[in-house]
Amino acid sequence: MSFTRVILIGSCIISLIFCSCEDTHSKKTKEDVLKNEKETSNKEVEQQKTENSIPKNDSKTLNTAEKEEEPFKLTNENMREFLLEYGKNNPETLVRVKTKFGNIDIQLYKESPIHRANFIYLVKEKYFDETFFYRVAKGFVIQGGNSDRRQMAQRRHEIGDYTLPQEPIKGLTHNRGSVALSKQWVDNPSNRSTPYEFFIVIAKQGAHHLDGEHTIFGKVVKGMNVADKISNVPVDGSEWPKENIFIKAEVIR
Repeated sequence: MSFTRVILIGSCIISLIFCSCEDTHSKKTKEDVLKNEKETSNKEVEQQKTENSIPKNDSKTLNTAEKEEEPFKLTNENMREFLLEYGKNNPETLVRVKTKFGNIDIQLYKESPIHRANFIYLVKEKYFDETFFYRVAKGFVIQGGNSDRRQMAQRRHEIGDYTLPQEPIKGLTHNRGSVALSKQWVDNPSNRSTPYEFFIVIAKQGAHHLDGEHTIFGKVVKGMNVADKISNVPVDGSEWPKENIFIKAEVIR
């Protein structure tokens, strides 16, 4: 996400454009999703017309026209129960993020069970493999988990539209190497996290103005030199790298 695009974010009025971590691309993503939903809706209308034309006494035809079960999607209503149960069955805490600059190993905290389970779930669902480190705020953070590819918008649509409740861990602050999720800064009184976009603090002195604003759910245990390399790539006016930095993520243990 870029801070030129992040005009709504910020933890203070003066540093509004330069020192926040917000899901600034959600509008673009939702526009893609709405387009997909409109296309899906049109298909469903045509399907309904076809079903209505099937003779009621033709059981063989009816069987072939049965609707498939609705695919599971995460929502704010089912998110907590699903992720807590998923976390019990998937207790891993080490994830490797692969880039052309090298690997970054992230240790996840068990003390933030919903955030940990969410990250593991997205890794195992291969969501991050459609994304980039799409924002580089030099001397501050690098941010991953988004892209301008159609596949990414489609994957979000398939996984679900949801947010995560804050899970603050006492004593943790935004030190160098901390990993946290972004959030919406407007219409979000509970500081809920966006599930898809994460950032790594690069600043040597940390980013403590963000303390209390985001859930820190992990830390870099290997590969901060790689994160530093990424933090120095050329970017455009919106802090988007001029060359895409693709991500591949896998669970180590």
